[in-house]
Amino acid sequence: MAEIYKSFTDEDIVAGDMQIVSQPVWSENMNPYSASFGGSTGIGFFTQSAQVSQSGDYYVNVYHRNPQTDPNAAVQFALAYGHRKGSGSYGDPNTVGQNQNDTPTRAIYSQYKNLLLPPTDTAFTFNANESPDDILVINVARARFRQKIDPGNWELRIGSSSAPTGAKFSTFIDNSGEEETPTLNEAGRVVGIYSGSGAVTASNTVYGLFYPDHGILVFNATRLKTELGVPFDSRSAAVLSAASIEPRNAATASMWISSSTYFAARSQEKIVSTHYFIRVTNKMFNFSNNPTFVTGSTGVFRHASMLRNPSVYVTTIGMYDNDNRLLALAKLSKPLLKSFNREALIKVKLDY
Repeated sequence: MAEIYKSFTDEDIVAGDMQIVSQPVWSENMNPYSASFGGSTGIGFFTQSAQVSQSGDYYVNVYHRNPQTDPNAAVQFALAYGHRKGSGSYGDPNTVGQNQNDTPTRAIYSQYKNLLLPPTDTAFTFNANESPDDILVINVARARFRQKIDPGNWELRIGSSSAPTGAKFSTFIDNSGEEETPTLNEAGRVVGIYSGSGAVTASNTVYGLFYPDHGILVFNATRLKTELGVPFDSRSAAVLSAASIEPRNAATASMWISSSTYFAARSQEKIVSTHYFIRVTNKMFNFSNNPTFVTGSTGVFRHASMLRNPSVYVTTIGMYDNDNRLLALAKLSKPLLKSFNREALIKVKLDY
């Protein structure tokens, strides 16, 4: 009688094999430079005008290829500008007072405040006591960094020709592995963002906060404006509404970053593996339940040569639970000949 199932024993299973996998964050292992450095490859940082016109009041997606012309363009990260008091975007000109500040920028600030800060904190704080009203958020697409962005292994260089002192570039890193120990809150680890390409100390100015478990960088937008000349328009909603001006600061940030950016980062993921050893002895699995294996109502071998010397080919291993429900399939790289004269040891690796 053909054996259909074989139960695993403790000796057949090796669990708990863990590896840490680190790889580039961006699609196609792209060069981290912006589109201006993309050259003939067509890979860089691009935005899409249609998306900006539809949701640019709130955020702007940045792609690794030009989404206007390339169907393979994938979102790498999003840029959003938030203001605690609702300035920097339209308010409702038909209302007055606090309701007039229920704007996209206020919604963005509240969104990230609720996501990243403890319930008792009402504002993002930098340098112990610096709580600006506006922030710039770089939110890396979840599919790009999997479990987390590797702290200490990212670098962002941005610049602006409109800086107060003329053309100026600034490089930002976190301080993981140096003097700073990440703090923990409800959002996981939090690390300061500093200016510089080497080791920094606790006395250096904090330009932002890095949340590696969320793939989010929150910058002090006020400092970016005053020190790098990023043209954020942080006028009140009432003033902008009265003047019929919609600054769309997220789009401003996207043009600023897309034009002169070096952004290198690596993701880090813990892969836990379980190894299953399928030991197939010479007397096991030498028959097939495929209807073409036999013929007639009595189940006679279709080919008489298989009567005492059946030969089959193993192509797939099915893994079932105790109720014989199929949970997973493992495919062999090529069919494996099995007969009474042949045995096999097949290892199945399950990652999760």
